[in-house]
Order: sequence, then C-alpha cells, then structure tokens
Amino acid sequence: MPYKNLKDFITRLESAGELKRIGAPVDVDLEITEITDRVSKAGGPALLFEKPRSAKDGVEHSIPLLINMLGSRRRMEMALEVGRLDDAAQRIQSLMELKPPAGLLDKVRMLPELAELASFFPKSVRTGPVKEVVEQENVSLARLPVMKCWPLDGGRFITFPMVITRSPRTGRRNVGCYRMQVFDERTTAMHWQIHKGGAEHFRWLDRQGQHRRMQVAVALGADPATMLAAILPLPEDVDEFMFAGFLRKAPVELVKCETVDLEVPANAEIVLEGYVDLDDIRVEGPFGDHTGYYSLEDRFPAFHLTCITRRNEPVYVSTIVGPPPMEDYWMGHAVERLFLPLMRMQLPEIADVHMPPEGVFHNLMIVAIRKSYPGHARKVMNGIWGLPGAMFTKCLVIVDHDVNVHDLGEVAWKALNHIDPERDVQFMLGPVDQLEHASRLPSFGSKMGVDATRKWPSEGFTRPWPDEIRMDDQTKKRIDAMWGALGIGRL
Repeated sequence: MPYKNLKDFITRLESAGELKRIGAPVDVDLEITEITDRVSKAGGPALLFEKPRSAKDGVEHSIPLLINMLGSRRRMEMALEVGRLDDAAQRIQSLMELKPPAGLLDKVRMLPELAELASFFPKSVRTGPVKEVVEQENVSLARLPVMKCWPLDGGRFITFPMVITRSPRTGRRNVGCYRMQVFDERTTAMHWQIHKGGAEHFRWLDRQGQHRRMQVAVALGADPATMLAAILPLPEDVDEFMFAGFLRKAPVELVKCETVDLEVPANAEIVLEGYVDLDDIRVEGPFGDHTGYYSLEDRFPAFHLTCITRRNEPVYVSTIVGPPPMEDYWMGHAVERLFLPLMRMQLPEIADVHMPPEGVFHNLMIVAIRKSYPGHARKVMNGIWGLPGAMFTKCLVIVDHDVNVHDLGEVAWKALNHIDPERDVQFMLGPVDQLEHASRLPSFGSKMGVDATRKWPSEGFTRPWPDEIRMDDQTKKRIDAMWGALGIGRL
C-alpha cells in the first residue's frame, strides 16, 4: 500500500530505525542546520525535532520539524517503495516502451496496462485532512518553524515547498520546488529561477502588459512521492501530480483551495495560499546554496499570503543544502536513476550516467556510451546539452560503455589515459544554471565536453591503441586454488 501521507512515511522510517526524534529544544536559527549537517554527512537518520524554538523571537514552536528524511539511498528507496532505485527506473522504461496497438487483439491485450495508467491521474475530492484548520484572519508565517540555515543567509527560508501554479496561457498546472525567503508574517520571496515553469507563467503575464496577480498555492509536507514530484525535471506537458501517482501506484487526491483557484494535495500537512504580483519585485538572498557557496542577492517576486490551511497536528518539512554531500544529493541521485530511461529515449546509445556529489548536480556528468561511429561522443554531448533536465551541465565526460561511471577512480584512470587535451576537449556557449557564480554573465556561460572514449582510425587516430593490462583467467584460477596455502590471508 502506498503511503497515504507524511505521517505514514514517518512511521515507516521510525520502525526501520531510520528516524531519530529530538526531544531537546533546538533553535531554528543555525542550530538545526549544524546538527543536521553532521548527521547527514555521517550517513545518519532522518531527524524529527519535536521542540523547535526561536531564541531570537522568544518562541517555542508547537509544530515539529522533519529534516533529512530522504538523506540516504535506503530512505530514497523506502520513499519510492522499491528494493532499488533502478526498479522504479525500470517501471518508467516499461511505460516509455508502450506502443500504440496495431489491431483489435493488441488493444484487448493493452487494456490492463491502460486501466493501470488511468488510475494514476489525480483525483479531486471534496475535502481532506489539510482542511482540518482553515485560517484566513490574522494569518501568520511566524507560527511555522522556518529555519535560518547558514550565518550569511538573508533571513529564514522555506526550503522544501511544493509551489503550485497554473499557466495563464495553456491552463496547465506546474509544481516546482522554489525556496521562499520569509520577509514578514505574510510575505515571502518566490525564488523561481528564469528557466523554471513558475517563472515562465509569471513572464507570460508580464508580456501581456497588464497589472495582474498570479495565484499560487504552496504545499508543505505530503507523502514522499508527491513531494519528490516537485523536484523532478519533467517535460512541460507532464503533470507532476500525475507522475507522483505513477510513482506511488495510486492517485494523488487533490482538494480546492479556499482563496485561490488551484488544487492542492488533500493529505498535505500545511498549505499556504496567496499570489505574486507583477509589480512587487524584491531583493532576495543571500542563501547558502547546494553548490557549497552562497548565492548572492537577486530580485524575485514577492508571494503574499491570503490563507493557511493545515492538519490539526501538522509536521513542517525542511531541508538544508550546502557543501556536499547532503540530503539533496540523494534526491539528485534518485533523479539521475529515474530519468536515465528518458535520456535513453532521446539518446539510446547511453549505457549509464553518474553525477557525483562533488559536481553538485550540474557541474559534472559522466556518461558511458556504446560508441558506433566517428564523433559519436560529440553527438552525445550536444544531445545532452539539448535536454531540458541536463541543459545546465557544465562539464560532460563521455567514456566507453565498459567503464563503470560510478567508480570515480576508474573514470579518472580511463579518461586521463584516453584524452589528448587539445583534440578531445570541446567548449560551447549556452544557458547555465542561474545559481552558477563562475559564469561570465548571469545565466549565460561556457560548457566543456571531454571525449574520453577510445579513439578510432576513422576519427583520425592512426597510431595503434594499446591493450589494457589484464591477467588471463587460467592464471587467476590457479592462484585462487593455491591461495590458502600461501599464508597471506584474506585481502
């Protein structure tokens, strides 16, 4: 059975020894970050702070704070209810391989699969637990244990929201995860970067030349698959809640908001309703970011709160980002595994992909390919830079299919032995992540591709390519047989 809500997942984590309750009062300003950073980097459990407080405001929060809930491979697998992340990827690949039925018999055979797919679509319901408390008068964000994560942060930030908007042009829903700096009790920043869906909705309104507000709903906390859907780089025409239904094998139940014309997960913990205004653009930041550096001040629209709905006893979910590896690495790793089948749809020659934690997602991608023709690695580079979810990759290293991309020692050994730097390194200009601080201009800079495959005569390499040193199997077997008598012991 899928997790119905966040508390189901908390119960599962606790029963598996993957959650630690913290009963001592801990400050939301910096203290929770320092504790979580140590636990996260040590591969420790999810943390439920039962008594978050703010010494600055003299507040003891009644709402507990959950953090690091997805901060390990095991917890990611538990969140998706799979034995391995690749099992979920296999389901996605099977979905991608569905072909249109050729005749009546094929249509009959596909009925069970089509019925299953139809069951994943979001389901509208009249009400839900997130409506147990409805606050429209004197609404205040001060009741939430929102964290200041790092010393130079510009303030406290909501870091794991599901931000729900609707395209004013097409009517399609978008769910994104955009940090929100709290300005006061009823106003936050809305840090949707220029390449994100919510930002495109906002820009479309701006181009109309009219003073208009855009409705926004923000869900805080839900079952893990629904929360993960907000961070996935899905194609524009794929509904995140529908994809969450596919991941959890059950539809996401949605309920209408009170003050905006949007739907939110009925089993969410907390929902913030409100709007952004075309004319209210404010300075946001700095913020200690996933790169391990602060993203500096910039200008983003303000979100104005009109209503809060919540459970009677909600849990506030947060995350921190900073010097890797942290919880966000494991979320990124899940994205890497889940979207490998989608990359293969565009580039079937890809054997495997790895984004190491030190590359903080967009700085380094290692790609193994089955090379079939001269210049194949260059074709793959350009193809990856053309994919929505991979367009910001700063450094691409392309290796042969027999290289284990998850073994950085092997990658370095093979790549550094295979390249002639002048011949095999390619540069290009294009869009870069808005958080990229080293680019020559904001959101625009250069990228590097390294062809670390074995070179062929048809690529102009006329010298002999040497064989890799390997012991023959017969000698290995003889040594295996005599090993016990050598007195060396187990290695």
